[in-house]
Amino acid sequence: MHIENERRTFLRTSTVVGVGLMLSGCGNTGKSPDKSPEDKDDKKKKEMGEVTATEDLMREHGVLRRALLVYSAAASQLRTAPGGLTPDALLKTAKLFRGFGEDYHERSLEEAFIFPAVKQAGGPAASLPDVLLAQHQRGREITDYILATAAAGSKFGAANAGALAQSLEAFVLMYRHHAAREDTIIFPAWKKTLSAEQLGEMNEKFEDIEHQQFGKDGFDDAVAQIADIEGTLGLTDLSKFTAPPPPAK
Repeated sequence: MHIENERRTFLRTSTVVGVGLMLSGCGNTGKSPDKSPEDKDDKKKKEMGEVTATEDLMREHGVLRRALLVYSAAASQLRTAPGGLTPDALLKTAKLFRGFGEDYHERSLEEAFIFPAVKQAGGPAASLPDVLLAQHQRGREITDYILATAAAGSKFGAANAGALAQSLEAFVLMYRHHAAREDTIIFPAWKKTLSAEQLGEMNEKFEDIEHQQFGKDGFDDAVAQIADIEGTLGLTDLSKFTAPPPPAK
């Protein structure tokens, strides 16, 4: 009797397992199982968070515009109290503009890919790259001057403060107009020369160039550098730059 009960239990168990395997086999159509909602959300977030080539160029301009704000603050101090400005902040800003702005953003991206494509495409934007190239070169000359002047001594005096302030102000004015034209005319014109697939390829190419030149994410490092410079000049608190209300009527 005991043996008969064990035999019946075995048969019932075998039947259940067999049916489970059959159902599992019927459900396997050769297709990969559907991704979980979590996997789909991660993919969507990744796609939404991807920075396109044009967005990358414009956020790099954001770093350079912050460098221009440092130059403006330094020029103002050079005109009012030059002895209170140490060269260190200017030296660091000029080095950042040289490495991130001129050697990477200008030479490796704009001059290598964007300006030639815009010129070849023709149209209203085609005349601007020549002017922009000339301004790149003038900017590099002024950067050389800032680096040399800032490295020359520990303090600025009457002998060099005025000339340096004038060069900083001219540099800032030029690049404000320069970057504004690129953001609103050149980059959109360049994007129109590319298909969606080509734009995706440029995203990857720009990222590869960035890693080759900096060995890491150059943008994040540049943001950290300019934030540190701003801190030394008291430019960190954004609220202090809120405009006052207009005069009462």
